[in-house]
Amino acid sequence: MEQTKPLLIVFLLLSFSLAGCLSQTSEDSGIDLVLQYDAKNGTIVESYSNGEHVDTTNVYLDFDFSQTTADSSLVSFGIDTNDGRDPVTVASDTSSIVTVEFSQHGIYNLSAYAIDENNEQEVQTLSVRIELRIEWSETDTKAPQPLAFDPTPSNGGKNPIMIEVYSVVENPSFINEVGGSGQSVQFTWNIADELDDICQSRSGQVDDGDEIVWNTIHFNTFQPHELRITYDDGQEDIRINQTVTILYESEE
Repeated sequence: MEQTKPLLIVFLLLSFSLAGCLSQTSEDSGIDLVLQYDAKNGTIVESYSNGEHVDTTNVYLDFDFSQTTADSSLVSFGIDTNDGRDPVTVASDTSSIVTVEFSQHGIYNLSAYAIDENNEQEVQTLSVRIELRIEWSETDTKAPQPLAFDPTPSNGGKNPIMIEVYSVVENPSFINEVGGSGQSVQFTWNIADELDDICQSRSGQVDDGDEIVWNTIHFNTFQPHELRITYDDGQEDIRINQTVTILYESEE
């Protein structure tokens, strides 16, 4: 009985090392589909400067079918995102890794499959979480532009659970030629929905050479919104750095 303990420990260690691994076998197909991956989530990042779109970094997830075996020769591996796009497929004799690009936030229920030479197919399903972060900056402005964001997932899946807003308003220090100093600026942050109703609001004052932060959570994830900054008093230029992050419930 004591001799079996080392074998049991090795088996448990191997099981933990395949944490990102799914396996499924159908007696009819004769295919043992083993799917490995490093991640099932990611964040798309959109960057804007002075209201102009600068860059978007999409999410790429790799799915590894290299441990998949079959009674007959395998022909192809694929991932169907089930969002209206064509499945992503690779020939099994050229690659065992399927890379899927995500350009829209949402919860995606994927179908991973392997097909053999007899057109037998084995399918697994898994869920991935793709979130969105918008990075926004404006420099030396008296008329901040609204930051628009839409939490509605384009794939028709579950809505996000919340939106996190982090906004920094800075009043850069300014000394004029006769030795005077800059003035403070009074302003208001607003989160407005598509009906122009104000969902959240906060007033702030930023003194010359200082900055002020608003960090809030918004739970209306069913309508397009805008994050607005409007002057109440003051004529100084301000600088703005803010992020809006659309977050989904983790199913892991």
